[in-house]
Amino acid sequence: MFYWRTTLTPSPGAGAVDLAFTGRSAARGSGPYAGLNLGGHVGDDPADVEANRAALAHEVELPRERLVFMRQVHGCEVVEVDGPWAGEAPEVDGVVTRAPELALAVLVADCVPVLLHDADSAVVGAVHAGRPGMLGGIVPRAVSAMRDLGARRIHATVGPSVCGRCYEVPEEMARAAALTAPSSAARSWTGTPAVDVAAGVVEQLAAAGVTVQWVPGCTRESGDLYSYRRDGRTGRFAGVVARRKEQA
Repeated sequence: MFYWRTTLTPSPGAGAVDLAFTGRSAARGSGPYAGLNLGGHVGDDPADVEANRAALAHEVELPRERLVFMRQVHGCEVVEVDGPWAGEAPEVDGVVTRAPELALAVLVADCVPVLLHDADSAVVGAVHAGRPGMLGGIVPRAVSAMRDLGARRIHATVGPSVCGRCYEVPEEMARAAALTAPSSAARSWTGTPAVDVAAGVVEQLAAAGVTVQWVPGCTRESGDLYSYRRDGRTGRFAGVVARRKEQA
């Protein structure tokens, strides 16, 4: 089920933090969604998607309703959540929380999943950072939102995404990205203009004083990850972060 997973040892009196990125392992999906598709907006059977989400909740040892998804729109809105949504999930691309035993999920299929965590202050967050989000500053906004909740030593785990060599774009688009984050400038496998969104996100995190762990992997090159650039019609994998209850 998991492409990568770890649990961070808590500070004295604090709860552990679970971090994970799911993989395209065997599950309910079929056809272009074969495997653990967690995206409910891509044309897959809703029953299969919900079964996959329930299986993920079980693996992170939480009730299904405590696994929180967003309605991602490639925007720059970040909201605080303290429990399951009262109704339909809001149209946001970043969520932060201080609530224990609540798993925040971000869905991707080439974009950059960013998991934020500060075990000392018990604040965590999840961010969907595509090229528009990087240009709009979604990641710095999420960092600021965490600091508003008391986070002081923020760490980021950046998940696998499409690499710069596989993300060919028009020259004007590449130039605009480089103006926002110079490290995002890239060249494709054929030497054409390209964007390395993850490198740009990491640059923004470093500029915000955030410690970064970057999980390797290119979605377009890895068969264990969904990739819109590679397949077009496809599913979504997830980045998940959850803070456990404080130790007695």
